[in-house]
Amino acid sequence: MRALVTAVYLFLYAPIALVVLFSFNAGRNASEFTGFSVAWYGKAFANRFLIEALQNSLIIAITSATLAAVFGTMAALGMERMSPKARTVFDGLFAAAIVVPGVVIGISTLVALVAVFGVINPALASLWPMENAPKLGLGYGSIIAAHGLFSLALVTMIVKARVASLGRDIVEASSDLNATPLTTFRQIVLPQIMPSILAGFLLAFTFSFDDFIIAFFVAGSQTTLPIYVFASIRRGVTPEINAIATSVLVASLFLIGLARFLMREKTARTADGE
Repeated sequence: MRALVTAVYLFLYAPIALVVLFSFNAGRNASEFTGFSVAWYGKAFANRFLIEALQNSLIIAITSATLAAVFGTMAALGMERMSPKARTVFDGLFAAAIVVPGVVIGISTLVALVAVFGVINPALASLWPMENAPKLGLGYGSIIAAHGLFSLALVTMIVKARVASLGRDIVEASSDLNATPLTTFRQIVLPQIMPSILAGFLLAFTFSFDDFIIAFFVAGSQTTLPIYVFASIRRGVTPEINAIATSVLVASLFLIGLARFLMREKTARTADGE
């Protein structure tokens, strides 16, 4: 059994380790290590097309993660006030949104957006008095919407688990002390669930920043970092691509580790009775 587990982990992580190793390759051949060098990292981040794609990914990831954190928290709080049957239905819907393959989400989102644009754009053209009427299309907005909706389900499930563990005692005690619902939420509930909100935000940011499949369908003329990498490897894998992949890997691991730390820290404080 140990040998089997070891073989599985080697199969999963050995290719990633090779990518990291060859990102420090001094030569141009991505499959032959000729010496240690960090020059490819400098060349990668001196590439203006790469920097533009990186900026696009950061803007999209921050915006979609923020929207997912806000609306996911609202959804989690609202679900706690639902009847058990209604809550079960919404739990199933959010869980389904997480497990549905990305290619299905990408295609369905593209079809839905095209249908919506087909209705709204003619209406705008008929209402706009000038020839240069505003026209909706694929781009920043479509990627943010697609990532935000998917991440919303993720944030909702994370925050909902924390809200469920709070219980109604502290909320009822606050009400007995004549605190308004807004004061109760701001001073009692929000501090308790904030680590989960931050964890959900970081996970949503990581998903959006790393996503290729959904963004590929709805990006339009915009280029995100994963799309740029995909277009680059079609011309061949170079140490520059390995350097980009390694940088994204390190950033993703850091954010995921920070999210897990926030969730475990809050769990430990709760167990200690704070």
